Amino acid sequence: MSSTLMEAAAFAGRLLLAGIFLHEAWSKLMGYPAALVYMQAFGVPGQLLPFAIAVELGCGVLIVSGYHTRAAALLLAGFCLATAILFHNKLGDRNQLLHFEKDLAIAGGLLVLFAHGAGAWALDAVRAHGRRHWSGPEAESALRPDSGTPDTQGPFPAAPA
Repeated sequence: MSSTLMEAAAFAGRLLLAGIFLHEAWSKLMGYPAALVYMQAFGVPGQLLPFAIAVELGCGVLIVSGYHTRAAALLLAGFCLATAILFHNKLGDRNQLLHFEKDLAIAGGLLVLFAHGAGAWALDAVRAHGRRHWSGPEAESALRPDSGTPDTQGPFPAAPA
């Protein structure tokens, strides 16, 4: 399969994963009082709403841009797990079960992003490429996501060989 297709898929995946968080952050900002009441109805302190908005908005932007992607993906995966447990724990209700499962699935996708990085069409790759001072085949393959090179590692580099 062509590397361009793989990079386009990685970028599209990042956009799709981040989209829900950006949309939800915006919805919470525009309907702040309703979001506050909703959180408090589940026993979650209202003081956490600004934190939730900041996590969704900030990590969503980081994932779209591919900057510190691994850290953002890991943080959002934890956010999804917390959301599932706090807000969708009535598993006897089919609708709540569906939301619980969706939160788990999104967390799973984010963990894959954490494990594999953002790919070549990301600021993480550009940043890592700028730090390289070698030339030849190593430098050329450095932007391929399957190369195992440090640029796909984001802020969590692989252990030295």
